[in-house]
Amino acid sequence: MNRSKETLGEGSITAGADFLQLDAADAPPGRLADWLARRLREAIVDGRLPAGSRLPATRVLAGELRISRGVVTDSYRRLTEEGRLAGRGRGGTVVLAAPGPLPAAPPVPSPAAPGPEPALFEADPVPASFDALRAAPARIDLSPGVPDLAAFPRAAWLRAERAVLDGLPAHEFGYGDTRGSAALRRAVAQWLARNRGIGADPDEVLIVAGAAQALALLGQAFGRAGIHEVAVEDPGSLGTRQHLGHWLRATPPVPVDADGIQVDALRATGARAVLLTPAHQFPTGVVLGGRRRRELLRWAGEGGLVIEDDYDAEHRYDRPPVPALRAVLPEQVCYMGSVSKLLAPALRTGWLLVPPRYREAVLAAKRFADLGNPVLPQLVLARLMDSGALERHLRLLRPRHRRRRDAMIAAIGAHLPGAVVHGAAAGLHLMVTFPAGLGCTDAELATVALAHGVKVQPLSWHARLPHPPGLVLGYAAGAPGEITEGVAVLGRLLRGPG
Repeated sequence: MNRSKETLGEGSITAGADFLQLDAADAPPGRLADWLARRLREAIVDGRLPAGSRLPATRVLAGELRISRGVVTDSYRRLTEEGRLAGRGRGGTVVLAAPGPLPAAPPVPSPAAPGPEPALFEADPVPASFDALRAAPARIDLSPGVPDLAAFPRAAWLRAERAVLDGLPAHEFGYGDTRGSAALRRAVAQWLARNRGIGADPDEVLIVAGAAQALALLGQAFGRAGIHEVAVEDPGSLGTRQHLGHWLRATPPVPVDADGIQVDALRATGARAVLLTPAHQFPTGVVLGGRRRRELLRWAGEGGLVIEDDYDAEHRYDRPPVPALRAVLPEQVCYMGSVSKLLAPALRTGWLLVPPRYREAVLAAKRFADLGNPVLPQLVLARLMDSGALERHLRLLRPRHRRRRDAMIAAIGAHLPGAVVHGAAAGLHLMVTFPAGLGCTDAELATVALAHGVKVQPLSWHARLPHPPGLVLGYAAGAPGEITEGVAVLGRLLRGPG
């Protein structure tokens, strides 16, 4: 019986390894990666795997245990992130000094297990709620907006970094251009031309510390120009709404349906600007339809201003690419993107293109914020873009993300009957809505799920207008087995005792 990629090989013969006397038959059903990671961790802590010892190649150990190579790779990855292992390229995977005692096994959850304060998932959370949720411990994290951090191309980054440092003249270690390094601005302009159909001169590109800073700079520039309200999609990203709301007077909500934002409702707000995610609306996943695009462009042509958040347009699986609005109406569109979903949020690197009339105000805000992003990471990223390494990395990510998405959809079908999945054709998350009679609010479900070790975001976090209860579930960062187990926990909680 082939339950999943984590299951044992077919047949009745159980295989084992001489290495640590591992026997995959000892693993709990569906928890092979957890089991293997813990057995390796125990051996490192108790000295059976001393510092400097080499682990079997993933292919070898998977073959001996008759399990998926991905399970072994995932187990090694977890211990690498804990600082217990390190990859040495052709030298294999070696053990580092054990960084502290073995953590205690997580307790088996019970319905009475205490959870976080309900205020964490209140209807209108404060900005610190995101910090609290990120810090909350969870055995399975299905938060949206997180890429596969274990897939970060460390080797390619190190090669590019060495190449940059080898050829970098001394004067480049001084203060850089506030707009960003010329090399990265040129690389970003070429990336946008190749991948998003946007024609931009490198001088139009401003390198920023991610989408959060882009919103802060725009908020300040708009305020100086007399724009104190920016409409936002509803449901729409809570985080972007909070960032804009910090700088502006109001962020009126505009409903989203199957074709995207309702332009008639946008007109009714009287707002002069709107923030959109047209290529893959967050969180619903809908694409701004052709008729709505034409209506929006007419609205913009009459003086409206669009902030286009192209946050994950590169991640698509079952549909062709969607043109960027900036490519059609550059004089009315502020465009922002980043590498947070392509590589890692930790890089804090993004780009912003604004119409000429706002460029000086945005640049001034950037200058007085930080004098510009750190130069060395910019040069490394530019080299990855110019060499094609970033596009190769994206090609590697897509099939992995597709498998994880498919695992989540299958788990939802098995464990959440009646739930409706939205936005599966692209992105790194799914939105799930529930039929009437759920028996609890989505915030209550998220609260109880976190108490049972599964981290999710309630749809109500991202919606101010009436909307069915639902969840926003990220799948990019978890192995298929973890995703399946996390959704199964949600199903058990909804079914209740019995």
